[in-house]
Amino acid sequence: MPASVKLSLLASGLFLLSGMPSGIWKYRVMITAPDHAAPIYLHISHRASLLYSFAALVLAKLLEYSPFSPAIQVVIVAVPLFYFAVTIFVYMIHGLKGTAETQFSRRNFVTTWGMYMLIAGEVAGVSLAVFGFIYTQILS
Repeated sequence: MPASVKLSLLASGLFLLSGMPSGIWKYRVMITAPDHAAPIYLHISHRASLLYSFAALVLAKLLEYSPFSPAIQVVIVAVPLFYFAVTIFVYMIHGLKGTAETQFSRRNFVTTWGMYMLIAGEVAGVSLAVFGFIYTQILS
């Protein structure tokens, strides 16, 4: 199994695993809060963990058909996986803080250049994985 696929599967499992305790945490907060609501970023971190776990599975499958070298495949997948992980982590931090307003209410490095880097990294990595699949499975 290529290293890129192993990395994707590992990330998928870790993202899914991080979704489990965040779901328990969300449930605990909802049961004990007077309004029975969890902070919005706690909801978001739970959902993002679960959704990114499946996104990592899709990347793993696409990379099985990649025309790129093994080293390039690792870079292709590592960049979006890194940003997926950072995003989940940031959401959990905001959940711990009980942040009620959007993190974009204040402009700073993270909400400007950090987001530009995240967008470029995620879109580029996923695009290369998809176009690699198209090249080997449809155009060849």
